[in-house]
Amino acid sequence: MSKIKFQAILFDLDGTLLDTLADIANATNAALTRLGFPAHPQDSYRYFLGEGMDWLVRRALPEENHDAETLKKCNEAIIAEYGNRWDENTRPYPGIPELLEELDQRGITKAVLSNKPDAFTKKTVEKLLPDFKFEIVRGATPDIPIKPDPAGAIRIADELGIPPRQFIYLGDTNTDMQTASAAGMFAAGALWGFRTAEELSSNGAQVLLSTPLEALKLID
Repeated sequence: MSKIKFQAILFDLDGTLLDTLADIANATNAALTRLGFPAHPQDSYRYFLGEGMDWLVRRALPEENHDAETLKKCNEAIIAEYGNRWDENTRPYPGIPELLEELDQRGITKAVLSNKPDAFTKKTVEKLLPDFKFEIVRGATPDIPIKPDPAGAIRIADELGIPPRQFIYLGDTNTDMQTASAAGMFAAGALWGFRTAEELSSNGAQVLLSTPLEALKLID
């Protein structure tokens, strides 16, 4: 276990702070059906998500339909559907509000970095976690490479004036663990999210957490 005194936590969003699986699956399936393509079981989306919209679209569409026009049309359809239903089922995971409250009491800096489009990232945090202060909430933007490129995480550390080694990075996918390692942050795997303990461990997780409140042990 690390002996570093952590000053900040950088959170992933989907599968870490918020259980967004049902709404993303429903929106994507609605878009696919409208465009004449087959839908997928909800659990399939655990592995469709994590690397941004472009990869979600590619994984959701049949391989023979990966031409540029179809990819663009499907991307736009998913965004439109998600905009109408993003909050039907999405909620914070059990223990997340309690964790955030404890972090606020301890004066720990909090930020969010997601591969979800930036507008949706900000909207979901604002609407579903309104009682908690995040210094930075950032999703995918054209000027920053998406995770697992560490540029976004490093930029947040720079903007906050906190060395990366003093960050806990809490996420639930291989993408998150790779991002944390490449950015020089402490990689903590969220077992309540979308992926398995084996995936997290094999991609650099330095600790696995079964519940959100276990993150406090890293700080206290």
